Amino acid sequence: MVDLKAQYSNIKDEVDKAIQNVIDNTAFIGGPEVSDFARELETYLDVKHVIPCANGTDALQIAMMALGFKPGDEVITASFTYVATAEVIALLGLKPVLVDVYPDTFNLNVEAVEQAITDKTVAIVPVHLFGQCADMEPLMALANKHNLHVIEDTAQAIGAIYTFSDGSKKRAGTIGSIGATSFFPSKNLGCYGDGGALCTNSDEFAEKMRVIANHGQRVRYYHDSIGVNSRLDSIQAAILRIKLRKLDEYSAARQKLAAAYDQAFGGSGKLVVPARAKNSNHVFHQYTLLCEGISRDGLKAFLEENDVPAMIYYPVPLHMQKAYTDERYQNGDFPVTEHLCDVVISLPMHTEMQDDQLNHIITTVQQYLNK
Repeated sequence: MVDLKAQYSNIKDEVDKAIQNVIDNTAFIGGPEVSDFARELETYLDVKHVIPCANGTDALQIAMMALGFKPGDEVITASFTYVATAEVIALLGLKPVLVDVYPDTFNLNVEAVEQAITDKTVAIVPVHLFGQCADMEPLMALANKHNLHVIEDTAQAIGAIYTFSDGSKKRAGTIGSIGATSFFPSKNLGCYGDGGALCTNSDEFAEKMRVIANHGQRVRYYHDSIGVNSRLDSIQAAILRIKLRKLDEYSAARQKLAAAYDQAFGGSGKLVVPARAKNSNHVFHQYTLLCEGISRDGLKAFLEENDVPAMIYYPVPLHMQKAYTDERYQNGDFPVTEHLCDVVISLPMHTEMQDDQLNHIITTVQQYLNK
């Protein structure tokens, strides 16, 4: 699905030198590589504060802790997403409120969000799924109307740009109260282990998140609040600095590959290619098709038989997961999400795709379509 070895080979000299430099300096935790990466990511995102942390799940947790949510508070998010989004809500004693998504972009349905708001709602967590932004302008209007926070889960869409109705533009993660992202190795901006970050334009939230991520301390051994231990280590930061400089290049490569897939499958009548939101570009963390005229499982098996990896993101919606069983939700409550879980399939999507690999993937899919 991703070729991290080929990507590494193209930046090997830079990465090896950067890692060796960290080892030589022995500044493994909180060193200059981490602070330099934070500043460079602030510049790239055009955001006031970036706070690195240990992973994307921690980023979501730290954001919710910084905003002062209390047990029993309700947080609205999508049922069609990875479990981490709801996991953090539940871990903090908050109440996850799940809603459906749009059938074309797979992102949070604004009307469904509005219907789910109660007097206990404190936040909305839009997930910028598969590489394009949720519809942030009406979501922000809704949040402002009801005095709610917005925490953007941008783990799959770093670098994506949202365009507002007045023509202004902002990067994913910089629109709401706080943005949370992951640098898991397979992400568009991935390190060689775990990593994550938060971003915000609020001085107040930034200070709270820095303290929380560092055991609740501003000064060593003096703990002002309950915190966590969540740090991005210097080796990962050094790697991310190199890859951040190439992120737009990587995004362009993904978009070129997606265009080739579109051309190959767009007229098949059996596969629906990914929709592009009118107000967001797409950086294609995943290239996800809908199998509307064929067996999804049959296609996946055929691809695997022919050495083509394929993945299903996600086979089970959150509201049907055993860990999140809730009497509020029944099978059939979220028809779009449930349908997507039955028909989505994602093809390999990475920045080092060779022409022979691409042709083999396309040919194999077409062979199945023509069976």
